[in-house]
Amino acid sequence: GLCLLILRLFIGVHVFLVSCALPDSVLRRFIVRVMCSVLGLFVRQSDPRLRDVNVRVYIANHVTQFDHNVINLLTSCNTPALNGAPGFICWSRGFMELGVTGSRAELVDSLKAYSSHRENPPLLLFPEEAATNGRAGLLRFSSWPFSILDVVQPVALQVQRPLITVSVADSSWITELIWTFFVPFTVYQVRWMPSVPRRAEELSEDFALRVQELLAMELGVVSTRLTAADKTEHMKRLRHTSLLPFAPASSQPLAARPRMPSSLTGVSPEDVRVTAMAQRVKEVLPHVPLEVIRVDLAQTNCVDTTIANLLEGRVPFFPESEEAATDLPAPSTSQAAAASGIQGSIAVPSSKPATKQFAKSPMERHLSLQERKRALYDYARR
Repeated sequence: GLCLLILRLFIGVHVFLVSCALPDSVLRRFIVRVMCSVLGLFVRQSDPRLRDVNVRVYIANHVTQFDHNVINLLTSCNTPALNGAPGFICWSRGFMELGVTGSRAELVDSLKAYSSHRENPPLLLFPEEAATNGRAGLLRFSSWPFSILDVVQPVALQVQRPLITVSVADSSWITELIWTFFVPFTVYQVRWMPSVPRRAEELSEDFALRVQELLAMELGVVSTRLTAADKTEHMKRLRHTSLLPFAPASSQPLAARPRMPSSLTGVSPEDVRVTAMAQRVKEVLPHVPLEVIRVDLAQTNCVDTTIANLLEGRVPFFPESEEAATDLPAPSTSQAAAASGIQGSIAVPSSKPATKQFAKSPMERHLSLQERKRALYDYARR
């Protein structure tokens, strides 16, 4: 790997110089594509006749930091620079600088003006706005790329690499480039899909969701509602967790490990935070034992993920008594009197007795969760 890395660094400089010297044409793309194969970048496309020459906007899923460079080896297209400072680095990576640093509305107006000139190459956009490993699901598509024109063409992109994972979260493009030179080869599979027009009276959000579903079906992954902002928040939590001191490994399960008395060890801020998170989960799922919640929170470090694990049965547990499973937190006497005086005409939502087994249908479990949340909201308002 080190020998390949050193050799390919010198070859990569020549590839960059050749790509800069030659004008954009079929000959340039062929030469650069052959030279990239020496760097270990192999690009395959299935049924290139499906590529519509009249489409001005390509929509692709985002797997690596070099997706736009790979697709540019197959057809002429431009990707606007959304993040990062403009300059030589941005230009050398193959991004198009628009000089727009304001809102998304200004960016959309600038891209509309760019697409109105037929001599300009088509746009290649990544509505996920963040790279994923491409194996689990698609991030929620942003709606602004679908506000430019009424016809887009989806492009399904899959990347394979031996031994080393294709994309690592929170890694820089330089790190990804070094790993690309280090491994023997990286195969990019590009599949052109039929163009998708906007329906009559269809909003940009609905248009984006429809294209996302089509791409997810083509790739065989899940179409999620997680956004790039959720990924950023998740990476912040992972960085915070990595800074915490690690406990020594033990062969005993986490729930069976003996706990030192608090009088000897003290209460750490992390225990206080986990306890607060466990109480939030307990309010939503009162029939789940608190210790089970704490054990799962220690692994997930996320309230929403723990609730999803408990609802979907990924964490086994024995429900608590009927009273704990059905009764919501009861207000005090003064709170009840104040609530009856202020909202005497509002009826208290009836809590249905919770079954000790989870519903088989995900819709039923979702409705049960929504009922509990609604009852908690009404109680908090009173």
